[in-house]
Amino acid sequence: MRVLVVEDELRMASVIRRSLAKEGLATDVTARGEESLEMAAAVDYDAIILDVMLPDMSGFDTCRAMRERGVWAPVLMLTARDAVADRVAGLDSGADDYLVKPFALAELHARLRSLARRGRPERPAVLELGDLRLDPARREVSRGDVDIQLSAKEFALLETLMRRPGEVLSRLELIEHAWDLAYEAKSNVVEVYVRRLREKVDRPFGRASIETVRGVGYRLREAA
Repeated sequence: MRVLVVEDELRMASVIRRSLAKEGLATDVTARGEESLEMAAAVDYDAIILDVMLPDMSGFDTCRAMRERGVWAPVLMLTARDAVADRVAGLDSGADDYLVKPFALAELHARLRSLARRGRPERPAVLELGDLRLDPARREVSRGDVDIQLSAKEFALLETLMRRPGEVLSRLELIEHAWDLAYEAKSNVVEVYVRRLREKVDRPFGRASIETVRGVGYRLREAA
């Protein structure tokens, strides 16, 4: 395995590097987020250890930028903060695992082995289809340069469609992904929300990306 360590605390970076070397892993180290983006784009790393607190940009922003640039190496995020909000922010930015400082090196090694077994994630952190863009972590939707305000259910429905572009999804599939079991499958809730979505993401822009496939369900055209 070849690992990239992005850590600005020199002592911590040195300890991690030596421990990985003992495990037979090749390790590159940088203290800056911007430099890590260049390194990750140039080298096909098997895993990336990424600290949250960096001098030029946060680990959250660094991880998100990696995913947006097509870097899909598994990311293990390190932080001294144990707040739930921080862990959620790390995972939502595209990280695959989270480790709170101080930690045992044995656990770090075990988590890296686990990430290596999982392989690389296949889904981008930000969904894009034509000029339609949806960021699940930031709960933001835009078409071109125009921000679009959606309700929670409208957002969930659009995210479901954007994760499977070009596929016809039945009403039941959309209910299973965007609603809970409290909704009756026979209700017209899907039709209502599809109509609302069209009014917000299509018609103001002269588009017709959300298609009705009569008798089957709905599809988000890949050429949106």
